[in-house]
Amino acid sequence: MPRRSKGARLQLKATRRDKNGKVTHQATWIIRDNGRDVSTGCAPDEIAVAEERLRDYITSKHTPKRGVRHIDDIAIADVLSIYLDAQLDKLRSRFNVHFENEDTIPDIRKLKKRIERLNDWWGAKMLGEVNGEACRSYTKKRRQRGGARRDLEDLRAAIGHHADEGYHREIVKVSLPEKGEPRDKWLTRSDAAKLIWTCWRYREMQKGSRQPLNDIKVPTSKRPLRHLARFILLGIYSGTRAGAIATASPILALGRSYVDLERGRYYRLKQGAAKTNKRQPTVPIPVRLLAHLRRWHRIDPEAKHFVEYNSKPVNSVKTAFRTAVRLAGIGPGISPHTLRHTAATWLMQRGADPWQAAGYLGMSLEVLLNTYGHHHPDYLSDAVEKIAKRGSRRTKGARFWCGFWCGDPDDAKRLLVSL
Repeated sequence: MPRRSKGARLQLKATRRDKNGKVTHQATWIIRDNGRDVSTGCAPDEIAVAEERLRDYITSKHTPKRGVRHIDDIAIADVLSIYLDAQLDKLRSRFNVHFENEDTIPDIRKLKKRIERLNDWWGAKMLGEVNGEACRSYTKKRRQRGGARRDLEDLRAAIGHHADEGYHREIVKVSLPEKGEPRDKWLTRSDAAKLIWTCWRYREMQKGSRQPLNDIKVPTSKRPLRHLARFILLGIYSGTRAGAIATASPILALGRSYVDLERGRYYRLKQGAAKTNKRQPTVPIPVRLLAHLRRWHRIDPEAKHFVEYNSKPVNSVKTAFRTAVRLAGIGPGISPHTLRHTAATWLMQRGADPWQAAGYLGMSLEVLLNTYGHHHPDYLSDAVEKIAKRGSRRTKGARFWCGFWCGDPDDAKRLLVSL
């Protein structure tokens, strides 16, 4: 009778030496799976990383069952795996990346992280166990209501994809927590100027001596935040999302948001990418921003993107942006997306037509008015004017009230007190 397989597991492979005692191979963690050895590349003290590699190996090895089954017989791990494969194929095509370097794309990394969180809690459950109580338990465990809602939206999408593929026919409802209040934190013109100048002037600080007791840091010639100055100008004047700013390019090519410097048009949707719910319409470029873009292109005509760090395009500016906000001292809660809020707020404050402002920003008119409408100078102005306006005394109602007040002063006093 054959032995039962122990399954994939970690094993520390000892240091190997030649006959002269010289080390030829350092000790390393490997994955043992049914007689097969898979290297993790982890040293003996990197057990946490090795365990993560083991989880990735087991996840990649699992092949979900496909076929029509009852929801009580379908593991949610299979539902999530099928959905992840489909989404990864779309994202690889959109960003033109291969399997080996896909983790360099923030959208792919975030998707994998969310699916991993869902799988840790839901994976062992069956699809028939998805109900309101289970969703509320997950939200409580997740603690962050906004994060839990985003995760559960992925779960709902995964279940919908599973049903669309014809793998189950029953209706499964995912209960989502309530949405939080919309965030509209924005920058004043002085705050924006302060942030830009901080990014432009900041120099990297390093220790001036290699002596271990000398902790004094001195400024160097490196300018690690200057690329953020361009990013901020693009964000404030165009109201574009961070991803389209990072890929903005004067060169028409797949995977880039094209900026036509001759015609002054910003094609925010990446070339070759499919349209999504995140609207990215083509818009004219404001004159002041267009002057900056043309000047940047003259300074470095070989640059493939307007925002580059060390001559390479940036994938994310969150860490650098957080540093710049701290150095500028403009308060908490400021992120790259705040630039989009700022653009929408400034448009409303300057009395822009809401329909045109919504089209320029790439958002629905309803979202613009609900979130930023109160900044408009004409916000509820007609109602405020009418509520305080006196009616004409020529109407019958006016004569009646005038007679009432003048005819019976005691009644007038009692009514005034009751009001």
